[in-house]
Amino acid sequence: MTPPDPVSVPRSFLQEIFTHARESFPDECCGWLTGEKNSRTANGVRKAVNTYDKETHPTAKDRTAQTAFVISDKDLLELNQTLDDDIKPLIIYHSHPNGRAYFSETDRNNAVDPWGSGPAYPVQQIVIGINNDRIVEAKQFAWDTESEDFVEVATFEGSDI
Repeated sequence: MTPPDPVSVPRSFLQEIFTHARESFPDECCGWLTGEKNSRTANGVRKAVNTYDKETHPTAKDRTAQTAFVISDKDLLELNQTLDDDIKPLIIYHSHPNGRAYFSETDRNNAVDPWGSGPAYPVQQIVIGINNDRIVEAKQFAWDTESEDFVEVATFEGSDI
């Protein structure tokens, strides 16, 4: 089995999302990386607002903004409206303030299409592991049609942010 190819993420954009994770800490941050329609390289960062509320979260009602995220309605509308634009979302990112970069079962449940198989959005995912001291690491995940699951496609070194 060959995993999907990762979207290329220049280190400058990783640093930008790492900084967003630090600014949001101890809450989870969220947003997306953009790129040209037919490109496999990210060329911009779009920060989003985490509006987690246990009353309205679709799957994680027992959590807080420190352990879950919900992209704000305004941001989510923009994400959806730009999926077919010349500059479009390529990767959705969020942080885990426990220092671990993994695609959790909750992450998976929220990223798959509730009406069928496959991802809800035609994007890859990055999870940033952050703790009190630093960005520990980040990992990138992509939908694999063979296993019908998200698989790790890239690992990124952390940063002292």
